[in-house]
Amino acid sequence: MESVLAKDNYSYQKYQKELKKKKKAEEKMKKKLAKKEAEAAAAANPEVNLEVAPEEAN
Repeated sequence: MESVLAKDNYSYQKYQKELKKKKKAEEKMKKKLAKKEAEAAAAANPEVNLEVAPEEAN
């Protein structure tokens, strides 16, 4: 009698890897878009400065 070993499901592993890559790419795209929107808002409102000016020492 021949023993049959279970085979690895490489197609499932590949599918999971692709899902992970897509999720990472989507998060990166959202982060870039948020940064771009923040820069556009800062450019549209130059009187609003998001950076804190350093205090002058006396």
